[in-house]
Amino acid sequence: MKEDYYEILEISKSASAAEIKKAYRKKALQYHPDKNPGDHEAEAMFKKAAEAYEVLSDPNKRSRYDQFGHRAFDGGGGFGGGGMNMDDIFSQFGDIFGGAFGGGFGGGFGGGRRTLKGSNLRIRVQLTLEEIANGVEKKIKVKRKKLAQGTTYKTCSTCNGQGQVTRIQNTILGRMQTSATCSACGGSGQIVDSKPANADAEGMLVTEETVSIKIPAGVVDGMQLKVSGKGNDAPGNGIPGDLLVAIEEKPHDILQREGDNLHYDLYISFSEAALGTSKEIETVTGKVRIKIDSGTQSGKILRLRNKGIPSINGYGTGDLLVHINVWTPKSLSKEQKDFFEKMSDDAHFQPRPEKEDKSFFEKVKDMFS
Repeated sequence: MKEDYYEILEISKSASAAEIKKAYRKKALQYHPDKNPGDHEAEAMFKKAAEAYEVLSDPNKRSRYDQFGHRAFDGGGGFGGGGMNMDDIFSQFGDIFGGAFGGGFGGGFGGGRRTLKGSNLRIRVQLTLEEIANGVEKKIKVKRKKLAQGTTYKTCSTCNGQGQVTRIQNTILGRMQTSATCSACGGSGQIVDSKPANADAEGMLVTEETVSIKIPAGVVDGMQLKVSGKGNDAPGNGIPGDLLVAIEEKPHDILQREGDNLHYDLYISFSEAALGTSKEIETVTGKVRIKIDSGTQSGKILRLRNKGIPSINGYGTGDLLVHINVWTPKSLSKEQKDFFEKMSDDAHFQPRPEKEDKSFFEKVKDMFS
């Protein structure tokens, strides 16, 4: 089981953005590879801290993590810490450390040449309630930049393939050495040597690709999943970016979602309520038939267990709550009016709430208990 991100950084769940950043900087400096050469445990802790910071420093990701835990990023969503290499961490978080470790925290263990990562792509995928309940695999056409065939690279002459440019300045305190990412190659140590005529300056072509996205059951509207390596390619034989998939839930014609539970309004006639009946209703897993007892009152709620939405956290499946509404006709024939007038004083037609007939507020309380 993965460790809690707050525990990794040794902060409380109410920590502010500044406290999260401070805690991460402390951990990263403590376990940085330059300070712990050859220490695999320190390297693992360094990666864990970076993973925790990547999630907790992003308000949207932090909100999803607080609500769903690590399962919010299952199926490719989130950081994917185990598959992120050290260059990813240096590249994404180097700005936090300023001049620490010789002023070159931006790339690799020695602060020099680094592997570039391509930019991420973002798409929105609409899902029906049935797809959310059962999980689904979607095939989406995505336009992404890919390295054009025939593109070759050569060593950057500005930094001589080091990825950084070092400058020495004389100051009143003595000779000061500073290092900065090479602006000519972006830190990769390589620049384009030759490329096809239809490629851009970095040797890239925009192509359309069909990407298969596995969406787990129980996702919620606004949740974001990640498909690693399906963003834009990076120049210099770098690492492709990621495809970020935002989930959008389509409204259902009949069912209403509330968390993992579903609600269904069922209308029955006076005679059906008085005599009892059976009704076929729609669920996200198919139609089912339910029994309506004789004497059923309007407002009664029938609970169909495990007919709702599976929990994204693996806590089981929600229920389908069927709300019974006795339909009152708006117009009556003379014969029907005569019948109801004759029955108006009949004892069987007089309201006589029984103890088991709960009030509206009691039903609402039961529904959420």
